[in-house]
Amino acid sequence: MAAGEGRRLLPLTERYAKPALPIDGQPVLATLLRELAAAGCTRTTIVVGHLRDQVEALTGDGSAFGLDVRYAVQPEVLGSADAVERALASGAQQPFLLVGADTVFTSGDLARFCDAVTGHDGGLAVRREPPPSPPARFAVRIDGGLVRRVLDDDPANPLAAAPLWMIGPAIVPHLEGLGGPPYEVAHALQRAIDAGARVAGVEIGPTRDLTTPFDLLEHNFPYLAGLTRPVD
Repeated sequence: MAAGEGRRLLPLTERYAKPALPIDGQPVLATLLRELAAAGCTRTTIVVGHLRDQVEALTGDGSAFGLDVRYAVQPEVLGSADAVERALASGAQQPFLLVGADTVFTSGDLARFCDAVTGHDGGLAVRREPPPSPPARFAVRIDGGLVRRVLDDDPANPLAAAPLWMIGPAIVPHLEGLGGPPYEVAHALQRAIDAGARVAGVEIGPTRDLTTPFDLLEHNFPYLAGLTRPVD
């Protein structure tokens, strides 16, 4: 999913697509694509919208990353479930991974997630860092390795949802008829779980993303994170 406007990163995202901005000096989207290829993915559909020309220029046909990359257009940012519908309409095949294009995962976690969700109807990654922070980042309740509540309101729950899902055929029908906009995959997953779908909850390592312009500085100039006061 690479169609968002990145409003909390304004004014940077007036000029630059959020997935093209760097962490550790590399475009976030480029790092993600390399991790997907290392996890064994071969075909990727990128859902584009805001400043799509930049995303497409960065990625091309995907051959530089060892992938076959195709594109789906999301004219309006109507939520993650709408992005999935656009990808399916463009030919994406089930089951598939759904990933936010603005997140850097701990190396190897995408491959480990793929292994862990095999044999399940769906999957959702969770992390302890960054921690839950509703309403942008809810906790996820997991019992016996399965997700029970996608949006958990327990303040003691340390497991936050990460932007990494596996969507299988048992989940896709529940994308229809969601309340919104925005139309969100989280609600579709909960509907599927309530209907009996087995959705694996997989804990992964820390993730990093760019939420504010200050994050861009700290993730590319690590010494800045250690400064506790302005320099005269």
